[in-house]
Amino acid sequence: MDIEKTIRNLKLRHFKVSHFSTGEEAVKYLSGEISGTSVGIGGCKTAADLGLYDVLAANNEVFWHWKEPGPDTLRKANAAEVYITSANAISENGEILNIDGRGNRLAGQVFGEKRVYIIAGKNKICPDFESALYRARNTAAIENGKRFPYKNPCQIDGKCHDCRSEHRICNALLVLWGPMMEMTTEVVLIDEDLGM
Repeated sequence: MDIEKTIRNLKLRHFKVSHFSTGEEAVKYLSGEISGTSVGIGGCKTAADLGLYDVLAANNEVFWHWKEPGPDTLRKANAAEVYITSANAISENGEILNIDGRGNRLAGQVFGEKRVYIIAGKNKICPDFESALYRARNTAAIENGKRFPYKNPCQIDGKCHDCRSEHRICNALLVLWGPMMEMTTEVVLIDEDLGM
């Protein structure tokens, strides 16, 4: 894992990048950057690990379906001025990969005139696109699947089968090769293992 190479390539792709040694430093930075606005958080174990909801809720209106379940919260999160999520994987070439079942987390990253923060621990960085895709499908998606009471094949043996399960949680793959037009996308990299 070469974090400096990853940062260089993310910047070449026009992502804004910030880099912190600890999650605590990253949270302090984000609380200074995000104030007095509306914030949506996608399904994001990294945000949970960092306690980001409570910090941001002190100065913002925050919508997160992990705190208040329901479709109304999902809609408000996607319409917020700021959207926060993580990545399932980031290649050293600067490609950002995410898999989703419902699509709300993917939509929040690609549509609307907003600021997007993608917060990721060093464990998300992979040498190339192929290894990043493998991580997204066989590490992140499988760990995410454990949160649900489904009996998908990956939950039985711990590997992706590209199944046709009724309760499949990986229905779409998003690869960001650069920020979407009229959006500022900042990758917040942390020198800790965070999330799934």
